[in-house]
Amino acid sequence: MLRMLIVDDEPDICECLKDFFSARGFAVSTVFSGEEALEHVVQRPLDVVLLDIMLPGISGLEVLKRVKSLSPQTKVVMVSGLSQRELRVEAKAYGASAYVPKPFDFSEATWEPVLGHA
Repeated sequence: MLRMLIVDDEPDICECLKDFFSARGFAVSTVFSGEEALEHVVQRPLDVVLLDIMLPGISGLEVLKRVKSLSPQTKVVMVSGLSQRELRVEAKAYGASAYVPKPFDFSEATWEPVLGHA
């Protein structure tokens, strides 16, 4: 079973994503800040992190850099309501595997970057 961490400051989004990926066989945990995400990564090996760019405290891009430093094999997929191309390019440069824009749907095609990893 693949281990996934969802990092988003919106609990409803975390819950929807958790339900979606749990139903597809992932062991899913959720946290609501970058600081919590980093604590989680240090304590538990993860296969996939779904990471919002805009977080309170540490930004998603900073969390991405630290996650890849701590656990280079962990796949990180960025999610964001921001459509700025520069953010996507920067995230890719720091090691993000993919970028899924919000609002997102729950089709298999939207989440192929994650489901293809399974």
